[in-house]
Amino acid sequence: MATTMPNPTRSLLGLTLLAAAAAALAVTAAADSATGRLNCEIKENGKSASGTVALEKDGAQVASGSCGKPLSAPPGSYTAVLGLDGALDGPVQQKPVTVQAGAEAKVEADFATGTVTVRILQGGKPAAGMAVIRRDGKQVGTLGSGVAAHLSTGSYEITARYRVQQKLFEKVQLTAGQNVELQADFE
Repeated sequence: MATTMPNPTRSLLGLTLLAAAAAALAVTAAADSATGRLNCEIKENGKSASGTVALEKDGAQVASGSCGKPLSAPPGSYTAVLGLDGALDGPVQQKPVTVQAGAEAKVEADFATGTVTVRILQGGKPAAGMAVIRRDGKQVGTLGSGVAAHLSTGSYEITARYRVQQKLFEKVQLTAGQNVELQADFE
């Protein structure tokens, strides 16, 4: 009966691989304890919504991601810039937040929005046209006829356009959860 002798090269290679794996786990554990995590929650009119977060410090962005997924960041005090997905005016809220090593911080924002739909008619029938939406003298965006847009609450100036004609809707007030429908009939 033959006996096999252990291969010293194979044993040394196995020990080296085992030591490398242990070192990698130690580095990962050290990195995890050297950072913290941020969880953010976005709401629209009190209901869960989709959004983003960016951590800023001294005017520089340190980390960013989607809300609903933990975000890793170095320990420190930051300004969390939270944004609501899908709103035409791109609303953001800024909140102070402190991230601690090995701990989890939480930040949330609730955006008050409503919807606006502008219907363009020509002689009482639907027509292709567009609406230009402004707030505080600045253009927020444009919409095609019949397209609904989520906007932050407040007062807007909306110009409906059909070919070379236009109609102005001044001081369109939008409150949380409100659906405003405007109709512009051109001849």
